[in-house]
Amino acid sequence: MKAVWTLAIPLVLAAALSLLLGRYQPSPLEAALRLWQGLLGQTSSPWTVMTELRLPRIIAAISIGAGLAVSGAAYQALFRNPLASPEVLGGLAGAAFGAALGILLGHALWQVQLASFTFGLLAVGLTLLLARLVGQGGIVVLLLAGLITGAFFTALLSTAKYVADPYDKLPAITYWLMGTLSSIDAHSVWLTAPVMWAATAALIVLGHALNVLSMGDEEASTLGMSVRTVRALVIGLATLLGTLSVTLAGMIAWVGLLIPQIARLIWGADNRRVLVTSALLGALYLLLLDDIARTAFTVELPLGVLTALVGLPVFALVLRRVAVGWSE
Repeated sequence: MKAVWTLAIPLVLAAALSLLLGRYQPSPLEAALRLWQGLLGQTSSPWTVMTELRLPRIIAAISIGAGLAVSGAAYQALFRNPLASPEVLGGLAGAAFGAALGILLGHALWQVQLASFTFGLLAVGLTLLLARLVGQGGIVVLLLAGLITGAFFTALLSTAKYVADPYDKLPAITYWLMGTLSSIDAHSVWLTAPVMWAATAALIVLGHALNVLSMGDEEASTLGMSVRTVRALVIGLATLLGTLSVTLAGMIAWVGLLIPQIARLIWGADNRRVLVTSALLGALYLLLLDDIARTAFTVELPLGVLTALVGLPVFALVLRRVAVGWSE
């Protein structure tokens, strides 16, 4: 297990490097000096740039990357499906509609974020309600209910975009849906990041339970596990991570699908290692892509678009090995 945590070393180095990247690029020595002066209370413009602009963005990228990757890995283990991802129960579609509705109504940023979070939870609640109304709690029923809920909120999102002012509201909605960390609010990051870290850690702790669940509900029950309780915990934590990610940065594609597959190629089916690796790789992956998004061109690229452009070919490269690993 110690080998898994060695991935934390490049993550820490990447985070330190990210503090130096941007239009203002201090040398490592100057950055260390400015940080030391800031700790002594001698604030300056470089200190403000690094601690009030770049640091919250770095924390957000790490939190979102780890959260999406872990929630995707947890869903894949829970549903025993390599194509499961954080949007499988409709939560991300609901969160996207909530954000669009908040923008459409002209609310402030924190109100848009609150609407996004609320509708994300509402969408997953609707999925669970539909599954219960059918009278079965099986995996297939949950997946189908999630498909229905996701399609419903996607239709509502399309309606919101259709009625939006094409010169004001529609561009804002479209930009949000592309996913970006450029409009990160430091207060929102410091408020939500600890919650996301706690939820990520809780899912990692449930790795052994997910190993047991992967054998099937009957086998897990025979071993004394409360299948419904564990499933509810995993769904609740993964939903929380997914909706908070959309709340902070909009729609970030492919992280929750691609990163767990790479982790499984490294460690196999042991979810204890897969979840930890997914968290560290997801955080590193999104942090590096955000660095590229904000520094590679004169105009910042939408992060969600960049993750899709990078994630698609990488997923195609590992597709064959992924299919073999899940079929064994």
